[in-house]
Amino acid sequence: MRVFYKSLLAFFIVFGMYSPSNAQEVLSKQEAVTQMLANNFGIQFAENQVEIADNNQDILNSGYLPSLTGNAGANYTKDDQDVTFRDGESNSIVGAETTRYNASVNFNYVLFDGLGRFWNYKSLKEEYNLSSLQARETIEITLLQLFTVYYEVARLTENEQVLKQTYGNTQQRLKRAEYSFEYGQVNKLDVFNAEVDMVNDSINLLNTRQLLENAKRDLNVVINTNLDRNFEVDTLVDFTSQIQLENYVNSADANNVSLLQAEKNIIISDYDYKASKAVFLPSIGLTGSYGWNEGNFPVTSFATSSTTTGVSGGVSLRWDLFDGGRGITTTKNAKIQYDNQQLAKEQIKKEVTRDIFNARGNYQNRLEVLDLQTKNISTAKNNFERSSEQYKLGQITSVELRQAQVNLLNAQTSKNLDKYDAKLAELELLQLTGQLLNIEF
Repeated sequence: MRVFYKSLLAFFIVFGMYSPSNAQEVLSKQEAVTQMLANNFGIQFAENQVEIADNNQDILNSGYLPSLTGNAGANYTKDDQDVTFRDGESNSIVGAETTRYNASVNFNYVLFDGLGRFWNYKSLKEEYNLSSLQARETIEITLLQLFTVYYEVARLTENEQVLKQTYGNTQQRLKRAEYSFEYGQVNKLDVFNAEVDMVNDSINLLNTRQLLENAKRDLNVVINTNLDRNFEVDTLVDFTSQIQLENYVNSADANNVSLLQAEKNIIISDYDYKASKAVFLPSIGLTGSYGWNEGNFPVTSFATSSTTTGVSGGVSLRWDLFDGGRGITTTKNAKIQYDNQQLAKEQIKKEVTRDIFNARGNYQNRLEVLDLQTKNISTAKNNFERSSEQYKLGQITSVELRQAQVNLLNAQTSKNLDKYDAKLAELELLQLTGQLLNIEF
C-alpha cells in the first residue's frame, strides 16, 4: 500500500493536470507588448481621450468659422374686420383671411473678439498635446504592470523547474534509504525523513504550479485575452548597459512624462491668462441676410398681396466698458493659476529627481545582490553535491543532507527573484527617464 501511495504521488506531481510538460505557445515579451497595446482597456480609453482632444483642436471647434442659419415661417389669421376709409366709405368683412410666408438665410462672422479665440485655439492645441502625454503615461504604467506580471510568470516557471529537480532528488534519496534499510545499513528513521521531505517537496511544487496558473490569468487580464489561455514565457533577461542608462538619466529632464505634462500645463495656463484679457477689448462682427417674404391680405387692405426679396448686411461693434468687475477677477485668477502651474512644475521636478536617484540606487543594489546570489548558487550546488557523496558513504545524516538540499533550493529561488526584481528596477528607472517606450524588449 505504501508503494502504491508513493507511485501515485509521483505520477500526480510529474504528469498531473497542471504540469506544463505539454507543448505550449511561447508568449514572447514583444508579442505580449503588442497584444497589450492593441487590447488593454485602459490604453483604449486613453486613446479615445486623445481622439476627443484631437476633435476639440480642430478648426471646426475654433470659433474662426462663420455661422449660417436658415429661418422660415408661415402665419395664417382669420378675423372679422370693419374698415373706414379716408373718403368716408366703410367696409365690413366677416372671416377675413390673411396669410404670410417668410424665409431667410442669415450670416454671422466675428472679425475680432479681443484675441480670445486666438489664445483659446492655441490652448486647445496644447491640450491635445497634453492628452497625448497622458496617454503615453497610461501606456508606460500599463507596460510596467505587464512586465511585473510577465516576470512573475517567468519567476514561477523557473521555480517550478527547481522544485521538480528538488523533488526528483528527494525521490532518489527515498529509494536509496529504502534499499539501505532493506539491507540493514540504516534505520527506519532515514526512510521516514525522506518520505516527509518528499511530501513537503510535492506540496511546494503543487503550490507553485497553482501560483503559476494564477499569474498567467493575471497576465491574460492585462493583455485582455482569454483567461484560460495557456502559454510559456521567455525567461531570458538582458540588462541595459550602464553607460546607456547614465545617458538616459542625464537627459531625464527633457523626456520624463510628468515633467513634460507640467510644461504643457504651464503653457495652457499662460494661454488661458491671455485669453481672459480679451474682455478688455472690443469685438467686431459682420452680419448678412438674404430674405423672402410673401403676404396675401383681404380686400380691406390697401394691397391684396405682396412679395419682397432682398439682401442686407452690416457691421457691429461691441465693447463692454465695465462688466461689474467679473472680467478683472477672472484675469487675476488666471494669473494666479499660471503661477501655481510654475510651482507645480518645480515640485514635480524635485520629486522626479528624487525618484530617479532612488530608482538608480535600487537598481544598482539589486544587481549586486543578483551577482552575490549567482555566486551563492555555485557554492550551494557544490555543497549539496559533496553532501550527497558523504551521505552515500554514511559520513553525514539525512538531516544534514536535507539541509544542504534546502540551502540549494533557497539559493536558486532567491536568485530567480533577484533577477526579475533587478529587471523591474531597471524598467522603473527607464520609465522615470522617459525611455521606457524607446527600448526593445
